[in-house]
Formats: sequence, structure tokens, C-alpha cells
Amino acid sequence: MRILVTNDDGIHAPGLDVAARIARALSDDVWVVAPETDQSGVSHSLSLSDPLRLRQVEERRFAVKGTPTDCVIMAVRQILKDAKPDLVLSGVNRGQNVAEDVGYSGTVAGAMEGTVLGIPSVALSQAYGFETRKAPAYDAAEHWGPKVIRTLLDEGLPDGVLVNVNFPNRRPEEIAGIAVTAQGRRNQDLLRIDQRADGRGNPYYWIAFEKRIFETVNGSDLHALDGGFISVTPLRLDMTDEPMMTRLAQVFRR
Repeated sequence: MRILVTNDDGIHAPGLDVAARIARALSDDVWVVAPETDQSGVSHSLSLSDPLRLRQVEERRFAVKGTPTDCVIMAVRQILKDAKPDLVLSGVNRGQNVAEDVGYSGTVAGAMEGTVLGIPSVALSQAYGFETRKAPAYDAAEHWGPKVIRTLLDEGLPDGVLVNVNFPNRRPEEIAGIAVTAQGRRNQDLLRIDQRADGRGNPYYWIAFEKRIFETVNGSDLHALDGGFISVTPLRLDMTDEPMMTRLAQVFRR
């Protein structure tokens, strides 16, 4: 099995090495193609107005000056064009990618692009807490990752479906289990704009979130992580809302 590993935190991110080790627990044919710099929050963006610069870091390891989506395309259509990967692993991200994060995440987008290209793909993210923010521990992801991925491969992923896996901020032996979840939803009242001033008194702004506890919905990725479970969420590329499509079809027939 040929495995492609990518991420959005960049070629030098510790979580990328963790993902590569997870991949090597499954296969000895592992290739790493990741962004040259941090691309967190770029979502499923493509570099259409700038050239893609490719740098070989070492054997089977490349850096691309572009987004995670660019990296997967470069890997599949250029670097590995003679034999495309059988699996794409994107991560391990520094921090969880749950709820609305899914729409912003470059980590999820890397797996999404693999799915677009017809390759089974999994996004991997490691949650951290306030005390581990500066140096997240990836032990849970590295210990449990191979088992989760093997189970997913044995079951098989349908066309057009990727899987978003999040590991809680716990030691491997403290994991409560594996939960199959739905994409959650945060309390958007926590979203705020943090206004500050530079040295000349000119205003600038940060998008920020209030650090308050809010109730999570049972069965969601947020709830699973809160309970110490590994969250496994299947996501579809097709975002069509079929019930609404049926309603609109009836409305526009009138």
C-alpha cells in the first residue's frame, strides 16, 4: 500500500512526523508532501495565480510552496504520477478540527482533495489543552492512529466520503474509547473580535473566541472529545441538501 502524508502545519511540524510514523506502521511505501510554511485555516484553497515551487527535503519527502490541496495534487499528478497513492493521511494537526473547524481546516482539505482524486483519505488532528498549548503531546494519535486507520480500511470508504479523526487531550491509556460522531456545532456567541492598537495607535484586530464552557450535543465530535473519546466523523464531498432540493423543486414548478 502506497501512502501519501500531508498536513497544513508545514513541512517542519512535529505532527507531520507523527503522521509519517503512523503511516509506516501500515506500510513501508510512505511519501510525505507538505506545505513549505504553515497553511492553517486555508481550507480547500488552490494556488491559481502563483507558481508552485517544489523542494525535495530528503528521500520521499517534499515541500511545496502552496496549500495542502496543492500538495496533494502535486503528489498525485506529478511526484507519484506513475503509481498514485492508495491512501492519503492528512495531519496530525496541532489542535482539534471539529464542528465549524471542518470548513476552515487545511488538514481536512488535504483529505478532501485526496477524496476528490478518488483516493481513500483520512484527516488526523490532536486536541490540546491550555497547559499543553505550546507543546502538544501526540502520544494518543500515534498510539491509536494505526488501529483506527486499519479499521477504516478494512471496512472500506465509499466514493466521495472522507473521515475526520480527532484524538482527545489525554494520554493513550486514558482514552475512553472510539466514538463515531456527527459534525458538531459551537455556540457562536463565543466568537468575537479582539481590537488592539499598534505602537502608533492604529487599530488592528484578531478573530478570537471567549473561553467559556458551553453545552455540547450528545453524539457530536465536540461531545466525544469532552468525554475523552476519539472522534471518528465521516464527511461527504456532496454538500447538497436533498430535502431542501426537493422542496425548492416543488416551489419552482408553481
